[in-house]
Amino acid sequence: MIDNNSPIVPWEGLGGFKLYSHISQFYDLIANMDEKSRLFTTFFIRYEIKDSVYLWFNLMNGKLFKITALKDYKGLLFNKIHIGMHIDEVLQIEPSFEYDDFEEVYVSSKGIYIETDPVEHTVLWISVFVKEIDNDDFERGYW
Repeated sequence: MIDNNSPIVPWEGLGGFKLYSHISQFYDLIANMDEKSRLFTTFFIRYEIKDSVYLWFNLMNGKLFKITALKDYKGLLFNKIHIGMHIDEVLQIEPSFEYDDFEEVYVSSKGIYIETDPVEHTVLWISVFVKEIDNDDFERGYW
């Protein structure tokens, strides 16, 4: 079901999953997950495909709003950036990333978050997300 080698495409998706997809399209995948594979918050739910991806859904509209590539994901962002790469290399390839002190991630206006290891400064996770994520009514699902 997941393609761990597919490209990471900002504003679109990764692993064969597309942003904006409805949670109902994932019924079989979710029904077969164990309880440790999901995390609930007030308006969001996250499902984990072990060590490959997190799928983040807005509970108000049922849409997939963020997909996070984890340690076993081998696909590339911009055909060059990958999990495990040093952040200095990432910044040479893609200078649009800026560090967000509050969220403790690197953010690009091109639709990507990168979380790094605080000691090694290597990429732990790469996330793509919907353009509406910063809208005031995002949590309400008006997108």
